Amino acid sequence: MTEGAETTQMTGAPARYWSRLADGRLQCDLCPRLCKLQDGQRGLCFVRGRAGDSMVLTTYGRSSGFCIDPIEKKPLNHFLPGTPVMSFGTAGCNLTCKFCQNWDISKSREMDRLMDQAPPEAIARAAARTGCRSVAYTYNDPVIFLEYAVDTAAACREQGIKNVAVSAGYICAEPRVEFYAAMDAVNIDLKAFTQDFYTRLCSSQLDAVLETLKYIRHETDVWLEITTLLIPGENDSEAELEALTQWVIENLGPDVPLHFSAFHADHKMRDKPSTPLDTLLRAWRIARKNGVRHVYTGNVHHKETASTYCHSCGLRLIGRDWYELSDWTLRDGNVCSRCGTQCVGVFEDQPGQWGAKRQPVRIGEFS
Repeated sequence: MTEGAETTQMTGAPARYWSRLADGRLQCDLCPRLCKLQDGQRGLCFVRGRAGDSMVLTTYGRSSGFCIDPIEKKPLNHFLPGTPVMSFGTAGCNLTCKFCQNWDISKSREMDRLMDQAPPEAIARAAARTGCRSVAYTYNDPVIFLEYAVDTAAACREQGIKNVAVSAGYICAEPRVEFYAAMDAVNIDLKAFTQDFYTRLCSSQLDAVLETLKYIRHETDVWLEITTLLIPGENDSEAELEALTQWVIENLGPDVPLHFSAFHADHKMRDKPSTPLDTLLRAWRIARKNGVRHVYTGNVHHKETASTYCHSCGLRLIGRDWYELSDWTLRDGNVCSRCGTQCVGVFEDQPGQWGAKRQPVRIGEFS
């Protein structure tokens, strides 16, 4: 049996990206894990499995819940600042991160009684009627519910709603094309910059994530930002931060925003202390020194390093206090009002006014 596979009776929507092996097993070709399944087995992600002679997605049209968030919470600081985004996830994950901070969703095995029924068209209607500018596929990794996310994204685009993915980027080359073609913005969680970390704490491969980052940056029009959760003693050394930020500059360029977020004890990693502010500020300085133009700290209250600055003259373009926006010195959408330098991103003439609110939504009201 494939590592992590479970044998169950299952139903679901037809899943794409699989192949039949010579020994009769079906191989899931969605992510580099390549789970090989007998009838009734689920992959490590738990939501994709074999039913008879085909693969199914068991969570299509079913969600762990919906909430309207500030777009900055994804985090996306250069994509429609200040606007509301409707966020949702399903269940399962194709990584095994011991520090997962959404583990109650990503590792759930009891979603049948928890999930809201949420067809793609109802999600799009709910987003439009509640004034959301975008829908975020988040909480657990959306690549594992690709078919559901892609169909929802199409329904959202018909309503003029943008699509946002929050993902670890662990996906194979062929499905990667379809998935990111459906998205307008993405934040990729770059867990660390050593294979040892990915092996011990995530059971995955760093190189596959780096390939996804290069693909998004150079072969799509999707707006890209990156987040690294800094865990004391695991991925916060000066040498690793130097290597990570230099790779970003050399392979993605200076304009991809980079977020360093604070860790707090959770899931299977409760023996680690929270990330000190000094560690985040050190990472911020290293990234700036190496040429990353837009660097941010997250999960801490530090306005100076949460704000956006003109990389040319240093003017504060967007002030942020947690998720509340203050200063706004851009003109004509994305131009520094002092020196005329363009700020990269997806901006409008004025920021949204959503602020830091969180508003739960019941999709059934829009079905």
